[in-house]
Amino acid sequence: MSVTHSDELLREVAALPSLPGVYRYFDAEEQLLYVGKAINLKRRVSSYFQKNHGGTRIGHMVSKIVRLETTVVRSEAEALLLENNLIKTLNPRYNILFRDDKSYPYLKMTGGTDFTRVTYYRGTIEKKHHYFGPYPSAWAVKEAILLMQKVFRLRTCEDTVFSNRSRPCLLYQIKRCSAPCVGHISVQDYGNDVANAERFLRGDALDVMRTLEARMMAHAEQLEFEQAAELRNQVAALSNVLHQQSMDNVEDRDVDILAVKVRGGRACVNLAMVRGGRHLGDRPYFPVQVDEAIGFEEDDAVVSGTTPVEVQVLEAFLAQHYISIPMPATLILSERVSKSLLQALIEQTGIRVNAVYQPREQRRAWLEMAQTNAALQLGRLLAEEGSQQARTRALVDALDLPLENLDALRVECFDISHTSGEATQASCVVFQHHSMQNAQYRRYNIEGITPGDDYAAMRQVLTRRYGKLAEVLKQSKHAGTTPPGTGRLPDLVLVDGGKGQVAIAREVFHDLGLDLSLIAGVEKGEGRKVGLEELVFADGREKVYLGADSAALMLVAQIRDEAHRFAITGMRAQRAKVRVGGGKLEEIAGIGPKRRARLLQRFGGVRGVALASAEDLANVEGISRELAEEIYRALH
Repeated sequence: MSVTHSDELLREVAALPSLPGVYRYFDAEEQLLYVGKAINLKRRVSSYFQKNHGGTRIGHMVSKIVRLETTVVRSEAEALLLENNLIKTLNPRYNILFRDDKSYPYLKMTGGTDFTRVTYYRGTIEKKHHYFGPYPSAWAVKEAILLMQKVFRLRTCEDTVFSNRSRPCLLYQIKRCSAPCVGHISVQDYGNDVANAERFLRGDALDVMRTLEARMMAHAEQLEFEQAAELRNQVAALSNVLHQQSMDNVEDRDVDILAVKVRGGRACVNLAMVRGGRHLGDRPYFPVQVDEAIGFEEDDAVVSGTTPVEVQVLEAFLAQHYISIPMPATLILSERVSKSLLQALIEQTGIRVNAVYQPREQRRAWLEMAQTNAALQLGRLLAEEGSQQARTRALVDALDLPLENLDALRVECFDISHTSGEATQASCVVFQHHSMQNAQYRRYNIEGITPGDDYAAMRQVLTRRYGKLAEVLKQSKHAGTTPPGTGRLPDLVLVDGGKGQVAIAREVFHDLGLDLSLIAGVEKGEGRKVGLEELVFADGREKVYLGADSAALMLVAQIRDEAHRFAITGMRAQRAKVRVGGGKLEEIAGIGPKRRARLLQRFGGVRGVALASAEDLANVEGISRELAEEIYRALH
């Protein structure tokens, strides 16, 4: 495979410094192809252009490179950090990318008060509080909080509730709280419980048990049998917890266990967490673009694609995951990763990491559990994707769409939502690559129409959605070329509605000079029953009933329902903003309850007041011209 690059690009490659850094490759349409790091930029980047990679994935990617960018850094650790920040934010095509928008939850113990509160927390960590975790799921945190209630009887109520109690709540009655709100426990004793709870969460469970037993015996010797009985109950509860929890290896207090499984062009990294010696559960991660990226995530010394896929995936996860997540001192890994990566992580985090590849005893049991879960989760994902691909194939066949590549099928669906004409919004959702593409969803605020006119709203959203694209396509057709980065029309445009909505869509597409065969309406069946929907077409074709059990209808219903959900949530948010304006009305100087009531009565509500002109407002009894103008300014 012979590849020719511009002289300018080759000169730029030859002039690169022999320093650590990050490089980025772009194609002719300015799309980012790949982000990589190098200890020696000149040697690493040059290797891509000096060798014949043939028909491999590397060769395919190299053939597309027309431009590169580089950033010189001081060390490999800085290169690692920059590389993976760019991967997560820019989504290059040939990189293995782990997406996880959700932060990890923590168990939080509030500081600054005599009676510490234990609670679930997700967000920015503050120094004045104590945090334990992170936990793999919200369920794991809630289980830990329940444990704190059972064993140490710590409070979980809000401060406003705590400070206004006059008698103990139900949690005290069922022995889940010691009722510090009404003085049933002293500050010192409650502080002891908090300290023991923190020690337990850090993994000092056996020390906590010995401390409680010693205090119990001391109370018994002093004939303080009531206090001794309370401690006895606490010891019994803790003993029961230790019996139920897997804490065989108390030396491993904080450990992450990582197992990777690759099959069918997809991968799963299963992360299991041990904190305080307790196995808290696991969390699966599914990287995107694995099939495209295979062969690119090698060690900096080679560009041959010989690194096993499992190692490439695991190294990509380690590099991206621990940028923002605290890293424990011990990692148990199913694959042996490069020493340079581990060294970079140590320099980056300041934590001396011990990587274990062939664990024994309890560690081995943890790893085997993680490997089993990785295989199960990947099998579930492949089964779901296979089902979704079958639905895509069924829809393409049912509508006889001219497509060879099912992955390329793009469907856009529109829906209109409002409440009696108020806060009208249109939604557009996108289906492609066998799944809903949330990042490409769009909402459109509909204005300048008669409230409640769904046809006018549909006309406006379709014109706004496709007007500019139609103009660009028309100009490129006359010029004979399509500008780089130009979007493309979907293969199918669904509108939620029957003949009326389809007729509006037909008019819009006709005016824009677009293909009418792209449009289909999802019309409710007899009695508006689910499963009886029919597809109505804009190009004159007969209606199509796909069948209640049709995989194609399931896909159409999925897309239609998602458009409906997205429109409703947007409309409700917009309506809430408008109705919040009622508070603004009261905040205007000179507007009291009587004048506000007159305004609302005259214009039928806050929205009516907001739509009224200053002249209309001035016609209301008690509203002067100056005040009317002040109201208009405040609401606009």
